[in-house]
Amino acid sequence: MKYRKLGKTNINVSEISLGTWQVGGKWGEPFSHDTADQILNAALDAGVNFIDTADVYGDGESEKAVGRVVKSRSEWIYVATKCGRRLNPHVNEAYTPEALRAFVEASLRNTGLDTLDLIQLHCPPTEVYYRPEIFELFDRLKEEGKIQNMGVSVEKVEEALKAIEFLNVTTVQIIFNMFRQRPAELFFREAQRRDIGVIVRVPLASGLLTGKFRPETNFAPDDHRNFNRNGEAFDKGETFSGLDYNTGLEAVEEIKKLFPYQQNFAPVALRWILMHEAVSCIIPGASKPSQLYSNLQALEVPDLTPEQREGVKAIYEAKIKPLVHYNW
Repeated sequence: MKYRKLGKTNINVSEISLGTWQVGGKWGEPFSHDTADQILNAALDAGVNFIDTADVYGDGESEKAVGRVVKSRSEWIYVATKCGRRLNPHVNEAYTPEALRAFVEASLRNTGLDTLDLIQLHCPPTEVYYRPEIFELFDRLKEEGKIQNMGVSVEKVEEALKAIEFLNVTTVQIIFNMFRQRPAELFFREAQRRDIGVIVRVPLASGLLTGKFRPETNFAPDDHRNFNRNGEAFDKGETFSGLDYNTGLEAVEEIKKLFPYQQNFAPVALRWILMHEAVSCIIPGASKPSQLYSNLQALEVPDLTPEQREGVKAIYEAKIKPLVHYNW
């Protein structure tokens, strides 16, 4: 495992870390703590030292699993969680310092930890990024020892750029992959200039970039890849990075031709992300240990050649950019 500095937190985190949206099993299935324990321990055994969760993952069960496993280990493991998505309706007016404080304290209870290494606003409405009183709350929570660092998880590049104007924002979690390349423009430059840690989420475009899906692939009724393709439940950009499924399949097949000797494409897609120096870490998820091991293979994959990078860029420019680039 290799490690990179997480911006001005001065924490060194594993390049490949772990997202835990589906750590308890497949989408739509009951949360399995046995599965979660297997995945979490396998990740930590491999040198992963940064785990990202949220209070809404598994309705709090993910936080509980993460806290339990972290406390059972001797290594120093950094835990990041998120708050805000429990608000219903999830609108700007519902965001108050009182509500967010309650969520942070609930996450401390769920994890059983004395302090949270990183707390992140969980993709709040855009208006929230213009409310200093929301960000000021986290200074108070840090003074109280309940958190160590504050960050944001965003949907849009514009939200990321606004968030990092607040001095207490140390990290930004953002969607970035071969199908969502816009962050590599202005945002990455600004993040580096301000010493902001960049945490890349949805690095495999909801599995599209594994290269294993087909037009006939079926997703469970409770899987967001089935019910949220047009943004019916939450931001469309969370599902297949906002790309039409069949268009994504076609693009993946074209990109795979650039790597004829690579049997497993997922590690290549992850290596492409890690070649961007502004990135602190990626947090691919896993619903079973074999997916974790696949992701970890990115550590062994050689860097893409200039020709391969140009090939990926050309396919993005022709097939993907007109559909997603300026929406997020």
